[in-house]
Amino acid sequence: MGQALKQKVRVIACGAIAREVLAICEANGLGHIDLHCLPAILHVSPDKIPGEVEREILEARKAGIENIFVAYADCGTGGLLDNVCDKYGVERIAGPHCYSFFSGDEAFAAQGDDAMRSFYLTDFLARQFTAFVVKPLGLDRYPQLRDSYFGHYEKLVYLVQEEDPELDQKAKEAAEFLGLEYERRLTGYGDLTQNLTGL
Repeated sequence: MGQALKQKVRVIACGAIAREVLAICEANGLGHIDLHCLPAILHVSPDKIPGEVEREILEARKAGIENIFVAYADCGTGGLLDNVCDKYGVERIAGPHCYSFFSGDEAFAAQGDDAMRSFYLTDFLARQFTAFVVKPLGLDRYPQLRDSYFGHYEKLVYLVQEEDPELDQKAKEAAEFLGLEYERRLTGYGDLTQNLTGL
């Protein structure tokens, strides 16, 4: 007999990592993963993330799907997302935010104070810098606020998931816009790959 079919797993993910989740699934033959993404803009209002994830969990259960994985880190919810996951017996990816799991959670934690002085971009945020950073903070209308928001940072660190010279340039321009030193780190998909292939 051939290998048994893997049971379907509903992955509830942030829209900001949809490309990465799909790329990992394609590269590793993870056809049993059923991806449902929430809007990435929820990161502007992280207090809404737990309620939206809970709604998705209930929808999955209503559809008879018991195997559910939450592809969100804490993402600024202050532990409220963990409360939702615990309530329904659902696991989520470890770490405080996607910068951590892309870097590797242990490696990111080891950076200590350096991490606190760095502003991070992922591939998604390099693409969407204006929509997700500049406009929500009002920097397009009030550029004088830049130093109030970013004065305590020393550098912008671009965590690279996939090599793309166009995104490199966008990230450099973002660093210049914010008046920060630029640093580039190739992380790939970090802990996300292990989490998804282990489902």
